[in-house]
Amino acid sequence: MQRRTALILALLLPIQWIFLQILKNFPEFVERHYSLGFYPMLSKVSRYIFGWVPFSVGDLFYLLIALVTIRWIYKNFYRLRFEPFRVFVDILAAVSVVYFMFHILWAFNYYRVPLHKSLQLESDYTYEELLSTTNRFIEKSNAMHRELGYADSTKIDLPFSQKEMFRKSLNGYKNLENEFPQLAYSPRSIKKSGWSLGLTYMGYSGYLNPFSGEGQVNNLIKTYKFPVVACHEEAHQIGYAAENEANFIATLATLHNDDLYIQYAGYIFTLRYLINEVARNDEEEYYRLLKKINPGILASYKEMRDFWESYENPFETFSKVFWDNFLKANNQSAGIMSYNYMVALVVNYFEERPL
Repeated sequence: MQRRTALILALLLPIQWIFLQILKNFPEFVERHYSLGFYPMLSKVSRYIFGWVPFSVGDLFYLLIALVTIRWIYKNFYRLRFEPFRVFVDILAAVSVVYFMFHILWAFNYYRVPLHKSLQLESDYTYEELLSTTNRFIEKSNAMHRELGYADSTKIDLPFSQKEMFRKSLNGYKNLENEFPQLAYSPRSIKKSGWSLGLTYMGYSGYLNPFSGEGQVNNLIKTYKFPVVACHEEAHQIGYAAENEANFIATLATLHNDDLYIQYAGYIFTLRYLINEVARNDEEEYYRLLKKINPGILASYKEMRDFWESYENPFETFSKVFWDNFLKANNQSAGIMSYNYMVALVVNYFEERPL
């Protein structure tokens, strides 16, 4: 019976893949029945169950999976020589189960309606519109830097603990909910990752555990970016799987926050995306715009850049290649480069809105 069950589960793996290739042609169906139907209920239950726990249950889950895998390899190593086909089937069966649970618990959100459609925004923009939005964000970021009481040359450090920033992140989503009810977020289940050092060496600021529904933030990040990463992972928790869309929602959640420091973090985070997009279009204009940005803001960017450079290693390259292919395999055709879609969302959302 166990052999038969393993074989059936293994055969279901390619069937699941074929089903997903069909499903990606029906984003409205996914949006209605999963992303705005089944998933919100499921994710709330997960966050109620695990959100109150002071440590990451998901990190312990991954540790348990690793130990079980090591134990299985140890106990079945001899079978590789005498029963290679059965070992292969057992591995495919396990992958099939994990693949199924991954999609049921969260990953069907990769196939939902693109965010620009659900928020009724355009998906492209002109270079002139990019320049206009970038200049507005430079002016606003500089003004907020001064409003917080700092000299133009001073780097601003956020005066909150990481736990305080987790708590404050809810406020932005609460305010945002008035404009976009589908972006409502509660209860909170965002935590510092127990694997932060490993995340840093791989080049990641955080991740969502799809099995426990917990948002994980790299607690080695001590810069302006921490509250933005928290809001980014919370966007994943409410069902926005694409990285570019989660970045845009993090922008909205931080800019809608009542706390000026959190707003400031959101503004300079978004400005960095805009200014980098200008650089890809016109390097001369990029350097002209840099001169308009307060030196204190540029110092924050340098601090973030220095942090990542201090942890650079060959494994990070492998990790980025893996993640790029993972995104492409999950309906994100541009892979890591799809992050740039965030700029289109920002330009079109703020085109007729005040900053």
